[in-house]
Amino acid sequence: MKRTIIDASQLELNEKVVAIKRVTKVVKGGRNFRFTALVVVGDGNGHIGAGLGKAAEIPEAIRKGKEDAAKKLITVCRDENGSITHDTMGKHTGASVLLKRAPKGTGIIAGGPARAVCELAGIENIRTKSLGSNNKQNVVLATIEALSQLKTPEEVARLRGKSVEEILG
Repeated sequence: MKRTIIDASQLELNEKVVAIKRVTKVVKGGRNFRFTALVVVGDGNGHIGAGLGKAAEIPEAIRKGKEDAAKKLITVCRDENGSITHDTMGKHTGASVLLKRAPKGTGIIAGGPARAVCELAGIENIRTKSLGSNNKQNVVLATIEALSQLKTPEEVARLRGKSVEEILG
């Protein structure tokens, strides 16, 4: 997966908590509870990242997750309709996510974890299908994997040695 380093301090990032899990460790004195927060951050303008935070309290786990996500930002290619440039598929462990471009006015047709990623990336029209595992963390990471594979028509034309008009038809 290609990741370009983006300075998160210059972006106005919004966050969305996708999942909070309570993890219990049984010890001699009783039970220890800790929390894991899966957080997605994005600026609504083509930058998106996901992170995991773990702590004894929920707000601290969310803060750590947001910091982790800000370190892992990627850039997403979008077209003039606010959709993705081409259909793609992302896979992370057992989860696969199919992303299909959609015409203007379609909206975001996606399940919970994939919807959070698409909304924060600034995608307005897209159809998605989650295949395989429905583990929220793996679905989020598979969606980000699929978005990182996107190429602009200019990039494809340059790689193939053709003009943009020939690529778009």
